[in-house]
Amino acid sequence: MSEFRTEVDSMGEVQVPANAYYGAQTQRAVENFPVSGWTLPPDLVHAMGRVKHACAVANRDLGKLTGTGKNPLTDEQVEALLAATQEVAGGQLDGEFPIDVFQTGSGTSSNMNVNEVISNRAIEILGGDRFAAEKPVHPNDHVNMGQSTNDTFPTAIHVAAGVTIQRDLIPALTKLKDALAAKATAWDQVIKIGRTHLADATPLRLGQEFGGFARQLELSIGRAQRALEAVLELPVGGTAVGSGINTHPEFGGRVAAVLVEQTGVPFVEAVNHFEGNAQRDGLVESHGELKAVATTLFNVANNVRWLGSGPRCGFYEVKIPDLQPGSSIMPGKVNPVLCESLMQVCARVIGNDGCITFSGATGGQFQLNIMMPVMGQTTLESVKILAGGATAFTDLCVDGMEANEEACEAAVEKSLSMVTSLNPYIGYMKASALAKEAFKTGKTIRELCVEQEILPPDQLAAALDPMSMTEPRA
Repeated sequence: MSEFRTEVDSMGEVQVPANAYYGAQTQRAVENFPVSGWTLPPDLVHAMGRVKHACAVANRDLGKLTGTGKNPLTDEQVEALLAATQEVAGGQLDGEFPIDVFQTGSGTSSNMNVNEVISNRAIEILGGDRFAAEKPVHPNDHVNMGQSTNDTFPTAIHVAAGVTIQRDLIPALTKLKDALAAKATAWDQVIKIGRTHLADATPLRLGQEFGGFARQLELSIGRAQRALEAVLELPVGGTAVGSGINTHPEFGGRVAAVLVEQTGVPFVEAVNHFEGNAQRDGLVESHGELKAVATTLFNVANNVRWLGSGPRCGFYEVKIPDLQPGSSIMPGKVNPVLCESLMQVCARVIGNDGCITFSGATGGQFQLNIMMPVMGQTTLESVKILAGGATAFTDLCVDGMEANEEACEAAVEKSLSMVTSLNPYIGYMKASALAKEAFKTGKTIRELCVEQEILPPDQLAAALDPMSMTEPRA
């Protein structure tokens, strides 16, 4: 059997790999964009399959596929078309999408890639010859009916982003939040010293510190939900420029309804199809929320890294699980590798936001944004690595952490900031002088107060009680 077959499109003949389900337009794009070797993310390809399925359902129910137009389909052909779209959506044909991310900016190449694969697979399901020149289930006339790349490709990006945020990211953040909240409860009675500007501050409880981290994650969940809400409007139904030429007035709403049923994500038809086609502001907004999530995760991971520093010459207030040797030269050294992994994830997402922002601001002219493939790829990368990084951090680091109560409590009595609780009794200036003397002599605040009889013993004990310093006083 020949290694290639000859396919024909509107520009002429093309040599296509013999067994590929895709056709001429896909092969042209493969040859035209030998850029990165990065193909579209599987989640985006699957979303394109979902969109094509929803479009076919809408066209079937509107009587368009089996109507009186050119080459109407039989009911059997429609069912084969629907089956092929579901195979794309389910990942059974993932090897058939070889086009580079850095392609035509509308995503036309990938849209036609999907159309060709669905067309040929449907023909095969029907028992026909998918290599024949005549396509009884045609990639343009049937698979792409009532559609343009300009509305379906951004729709697929929104669907992929919405599905992955709901399926992967929000559960990962919720899991981390719950793990941090559990540590906050378990460590509520562990007293430690606070730090502001990386300098000694007044005492707090380790549980309070981790409760703050848990609240950060709770807020991040809200941001992830807003990231999802920003992509709920779907451009499908606008076709080429937003006018809806060559499609039914009900098409966009029906497609959105099918996608809601498929995914459980509350997608809706775009309020204004000219905006929906032309601008990717919703995607910029969505990724902005992802960047805020990344900022929070970086902060939490970095704080845990600092709290676990040591074990003898750092803070070592939290014992981080030992996972792997940390040095090729220093025997016995162990590093906070999960913290560092998550911090790198966050750095990537923060950098990705620059790509999304630039693409949204400069890529949209008149009725189309021409930076959509990279925007889709970048957004999905951010969702994927945030979810994966947060999950690994939870499972392999946070869940196994232990409080080092001895190290936490040992620093409290030595802190010069213990003097802060004396302000109401002796005033700021005298308290400041005590702190400076304590530092100079190496004595604790309590020792100096006893020596100088600053307060009666019972009042001094109450004033310098570390636990009472962790709550407001009447």
